[in-house]
Amino acid sequence: MSNQNKNYPSLLFAGHFAVDNVIRFKRLCKPTLGGSVSYCSLALRTYTQYAKISIVSHVGNLNFDKSLFNIIKGRNINLQGIKYSDVKNTNFVLDYFDHERILTLKAKSPPLVFRDIPQEYIDNPPDAIVLVPLCNEISYEYVSQIFKHFPNIYIGIDLQGFSRKIDENGVVSYIYEEKIISNLVKIIELIGDRLILKGSEEEMKLLANEYKDLHKVMNFFEKFGTNGIFIMTLGENGSLIYQKGKKFLKIPAFKPKKVTDETGAGDVYFSIFLYEFLHTDKSWSAIEKTANLAAAAASFLLEKKGLYGCVVKKKVLKRVAKKDYIK
Repeated sequence: MSNQNKNYPSLLFAGHFAVDNVIRFKRLCKPTLGGSVSYCSLALRTYTQYAKISIVSHVGNLNFDKSLFNIIKGRNINLQGIKYSDVKNTNFVLDYFDHERILTLKAKSPPLVFRDIPQEYIDNPPDAIVLVPLCNEISYEYVSQIFKHFPNIYIGIDLQGFSRKIDENGVVSYIYEEKIISNLVKIIELIGDRLILKGSEEEMKLLANEYKDLHKVMNFFEKFGTNGIFIMTLGENGSLIYQKGKKFLKIPAFKPKKVTDETGAGDVYFSIFLYEFLHTDKSWSAIEKTANLAAAAASFLLEKKGLYGCVVKKKVLKRVAKKDYIK
């Protein structure tokens, strides 16, 4: 049984931490902590103290400076699920230009293995497990073991690290490949009604193999016959949410005071959405309110570099109330 608590829902985030080397305007910045587990957990902890947050990951010691964890340490985030090995950690170079980026994988930590999940998490399951890989470190077998041991909880899936194609030079792209897509289809079919899936516009188009009509992209999920929730983030155009038998929800994007760094906005959206969703009656109107909170929280992240754009719920509520959307 899930240890559900209305006031203190528990979320477990699984995926690689990354060492990010960011290049802006041809200038290399100092290494920073990256990865969806970083953005999701820190955003949620900043947003609220009323959540139990845990991380499962595999860190390579050879190129990982543990001082990168300083931003997370002391934030009441359970890091007991991190395994350390004397290998290289996942490392990306992110070369930004004109709101675009070239992403190159320089090193990769070992894949996640279910047996590395601490027994305490299995004995006392979270309310939601959120699978947020960066570079295919979570396999179908891993997901199936998660579903087998935690059949009654919600499982969040971020398409990002499941759908990336990485060539022999480490360059990351989104190219339709049958093996990748069939793996994702198997995962959706496996989890069914307990699934909450989020992807960017590019990722969702790739999955649906539909590149023009966004409604056709979202209608792709009709064929699964599941009551799962499917979210497509659209940047400054907001987001679309689909559930079987419901009218699409179109969630607007909230206007940030400035745009400094777009990295991690989707992670913030997803973590806040999942946390708020666990509090609701799961009605469509409640999900709409939840998505507005998630969108507003994500807009704050754009205003500062890296992980420093996370804010408390009070600020998010004020921005939601103002309804200052990007037109």
